[in-house]
Amino acid sequence: MLDWLKDIWDNYGVYIIAVLAAKVLMFGFMMGNAIFSVWLERKVAGRIQDRLGPTRVGGKFGWLQTLADGMKLLVKEDSIPAAADQFLFRVGPYIALIGSFLAFVVLPFGDGVVAREMNIGLFFMLAVMSSEVFGIILIGYGSGSKWSLFGGMREAAQMISYEIPMAMCVLVPVIVSGSMNLGYVAKSQAGIWNWLVFHDPFTFCAFWIYFTCAMASCKRAPFDLAEAESELVAGFHTEYSGFRWLVIFMAEYGSMFAVSGIACLMFLGGWSIGIPWELTQVFETTLGLGPIGFLIGNVINVAVFIAKSWFLVFIMMWVRWTLPRLRIDQVMMMCLKYLIPISCVLMAGVSVWTLFVPYVVQQIIGWVICGVSVAALGYMVFQLVTWASATPGTAMPGMWRTTGLPGYQGAAKQS
Repeated sequence: MLDWLKDIWDNYGVYIIAVLAAKVLMFGFMMGNAIFSVWLERKVAGRIQDRLGPTRVGGKFGWLQTLADGMKLLVKEDSIPAAADQFLFRVGPYIALIGSFLAFVVLPFGDGVVAREMNIGLFFMLAVMSSEVFGIILIGYGSGSKWSLFGGMREAAQMISYEIPMAMCVLVPVIVSGSMNLGYVAKSQAGIWNWLVFHDPFTFCAFWIYFTCAMASCKRAPFDLAEAESELVAGFHTEYSGFRWLVIFMAEYGSMFAVSGIACLMFLGGWSIGIPWELTQVFETTLGLGPIGFLIGNVINVAVFIAKSWFLVFIMMWVRWTLPRLRIDQVMMMCLKYLIPISCVLMAGVSVWTLFVPYVVQQIIGWVICGVSVAALGYMVFQLVTWASATPGTAMPGMWRTTGLPGYQGAAKQS
């Protein structure tokens, strides 16, 4: 028996490890990320709308509310409309999920912490994430509802259009670094002043254009025209319920983390915390801890990378609950008339900058952009902390005239 198991391991051990890594680690992280993101979005929405959000399930902060909702969806009746195409209706959500899931195959979380390292990892991620649109079309078409079909076609047009400027903007740091290997690009940005977002004005603008296009490609407000409640109720997934509805939103939150991961790797230093040394080398070689040090360094790297990506996901949620929804003609005009030409200018500009601007000038401009950005981020954090700790009347005096009235949740308890 032991010889048979040893023979199986020698011949198929690599494939067994790959399957376990895909199912346990990658898919487990994707599910955990979706659970955390749903909870975070409810809390962010509650804070912005001056309410508490989830509080009842899982203690003070409602940690288990999303898990309870997931359990409810698992046991909820799975109904299929009579007019729906049975096969397309069933398979559509899983095609969308596969497109989001495959992006994690080449997404490096740390130094060598990647399922499959590719020299064209960036191109692979953009390609597989674009395949999510096929699932969206099948969901809308297979539902047998004209409103779902309208939502699917609208979402397909939006996603395909915004992928063009998004891909062009992400090529701007590729021109600077000379590689589409995500791990190589991340390791070349050791030190916060070497982050490509601060390299020059063109990469700085490219980051914001990319992030805007990424929100649109993930169907996030103010670009979520597929879910325009006043027109299409819930858009392409109107007819879905139960587990398949859950799968659709797992794909959405997975794509949000994936595009945020690309932004971190290509613009924000990847897993770098801003110091000019790779932590795995520091712990392994400098401190002489060997393989244990390499592991410790990578644990920190993974934590930093996930924190950065979740911060960008938080920004997406912040924007969603702050800005009003655009009309579909405004969404398409913004992409075709403005973002695509701007992305073309950024690609041409960074090429000219790299070839003709003196290196000393590049360094000075990079330091200036880095300093101004860090100061602006510090001011934003200061405002968040002070507003969160201040009473409503002192933080936003023009909007809180009800402070002190009986029944207002921020008012003092009446005797």
